[in-house]
Amino acid sequence: MDWSLVLVSQGIETSIEFSEDGAGWGLLVTTQDYQNALDAIQQYRLENRGWPWQQRILRPGFLFDWGSLAWILLLLFFFLLDAHVNLRAPGLMVGIDVTHGQWWRLFTAIWLHADLGHLASNATFGFLLLGLVMGRYGTGTGVLAAYLAGAGGNVVVWLISSDQHGHLGASGMVMAGLGLLAVQSFSLWRRTPRAPKYILSSMVGGIMLFLLLGSSPGTDLVAHLGGFICGLLFGGLLTLVSAIAQKPGVNLIAAFLFAVLVIVPWLLALRTQGSFH
Repeated sequence: MDWSLVLVSQGIETSIEFSEDGAGWGLLVTTQDYQNALDAIQQYRLENRGWPWQQRILRPGFLFDWGSLAWILLLLFFFLLDAHVNLRAPGLMVGIDVTHGQWWRLFTAIWLHADLGHLASNATFGFLLLGLVMGRYGTGTGVLAAYLAGAGGNVVVWLISSDQHGHLGASGMVMAGLGLLAVQSFSLWRRTPRAPKYILSSMVGGIMLFLLLGSSPGTDLVAHLGGFICGLLFGGLLTLVSAIAQKPGVNLIAAFLFAVLVIVPWLLALRTQGSFH
């Protein structure tokens, strides 16, 4: 195809055809244009010798884990439960309450959403990003890392924000998933001479997506940025032990810890709410 464009640029009519006799694909030109076509192609090859029009790239190795659907179902469960039982009073991320020892709010707030639009937005992007995170780092390991990083975003909110306004939503966890994906290219270090280029491209792409998705007006920028940075940190650690992190036993333990960190904070939150009645 490249040669055909070269010949067309020189006013030489050509056609690309497939030969059934085993010769494969080829260019057909008229007899009188044959020598001019050879000269043009030879000149093109000389002028573009060493020019990287085509390069072999590393196989990305991305897998999508449909287990992220279970995370969507959890979000929907808590959203429907909140419509019948007041979960916001014991579950919102309120800095003063965390300071007074109610650490579980760092986790419970992730499962609460203001309205259906808020839920749909986080569920849509979270389904895609967490599916890739779980496919890259392992089902249990990936979801636990994103969950802990999302809680880390709430820690940043707690440390920085002094207002009494309650924070809620899984967007910090979603941005954590973006951070985990942005930093996964560090696994290419020392595997290819082009590793710095791939790592830089991945990081820049992750930052650009964060600016697009996580910094729109009306969003909790501190929680988003905290989750993204925590995702970068957790992803950096996981790339150092990627072979271990993807083992079935490790993923099973990580999935168990994730379940514990969903159930126990809510048990503590609901028990604390009941003690005030």
